[in-house]
Amino acid sequence: MTRDIRLTLIGKPGCHLCDDAREVVQAVMAEVEAETRATDAAGSTSVALDEVSILDDAALAERYAEEIPVLLVDGEMHAYWRFDPVRLKTALLVD
Repeated sequence: MTRDIRLTLIGKPGCHLCDDAREVVQAVMAEVEAETRATDAAGSTSVALDEVSILDDAALAERYAEEIPVLLVDGEMHAYWRFDPVRLKTALLVD
């Protein structure tokens, strides 16, 4: 069985914290996918990342303008400003 996880990174162009957050998220995604493939022959974890800009969505801008970058895991707020890779990895590996 494959577990599908959807991450949403909310930010804006030119945001250095958003760039840092993207690097953390991509590194953790790669780790999680590799670990689950190696340890679970019956299935794996698939992690997809969507990036959205508050400049393209007025509702997101109103809600998150002071918190970007923001990371949602399956639509639920996980973190904002700075992302802890250990905390994110733990969240992605928990069923």
